[in-house]
Amino acid sequence: MTSQDISATSSSSAPPEMGKSLAQMWRQAIEAPGLLPVGTFVSVILLWELATIAFQIPTYMLPAPSRIILSGFNEIDAWRWLEHVWATLRVALIGYFLSIAISLPIAIILTKSKTLSRAFYPILVVIQSTPIVAVAPIIIVVLGSGDAPRIVITCLITFFPLVVSTATGLMATPPELIELSRSLRAPVWREITQIRLPYAVPYIFSALKISITLAVIGAVVAEFVAAEKGIGYFIQFATSFFKLPQAWAGLALLVLMSLILFQLVALVQRVFFRWSLPESR
Repeated sequence: MTSQDISATSSSSAPPEMGKSLAQMWRQAIEAPGLLPVGTFVSVILLWELATIAFQIPTYMLPAPSRIILSGFNEIDAWRWLEHVWATLRVALIGYFLSIAISLPIAIILTKSKTLSRAFYPILVVIQSTPIVAVAPIIIVVLGSGDAPRIVITCLITFFPLVVSTATGLMATPPELIELSRSLRAPVWREITQIRLPYAVPYIFSALKISITLAVIGAVVAEFVAAEKGIGYFIQFATSFFKLPQAWAGLALLVLMSLILFQLVALVQRVFFRWSLPESR
């Protein structure tokens, strides 16, 4: 074989290897954690911007992302934004943790007593089925102004999934473990803390992730009804004066707040309760 044949053979085999390496790099880039969601989000924003320009959509109908950034964030002082964000975040977190503190004991009681479970589950369903927007004005009239009615509204909207998921997880414990615990005459508190609660952790965290986003919704709904601060109040104020870019900026902050809180709950599960996560396939 001549040197020309060797060079021709090597050159003909190079492209497949290069193509294979490029395919592997592309696959690794797609499978990189967080890259695909970020890329999708950026693509949606770019398409949104191009659509508003191409179809000449009026600002009062759908402002472009660039207009939202310029009008929504540049024209408003950062401290004012922080004031509204803190007002919403404070109410959402207080209502969220209060709901956790109430729902966990109730779920344990419902698990241990079939009579109480049959008696109180319909009440929980009625509370969940009642539109919170209709109840919010009544709560505010009864409790007055301030954070108290907004915290109660947030607690009500996050309460149901926490109770139901926790109770479901507590009842999902294998019956043979419960029988073993009772045969060993273990106290009730040990059965709950060392057997039932560990099996309920995946259910509890599923409810915690759902409820943290519902807490933000509850805080905003309460601000729509009666508030002097908060992102919900700001959005309502901006739309009443047809300042749609500022309203969209407030909505973007709410979405960002919900995403951050959701990821924080997921981070707690990954760090402290990694064993409760499903196995990756």
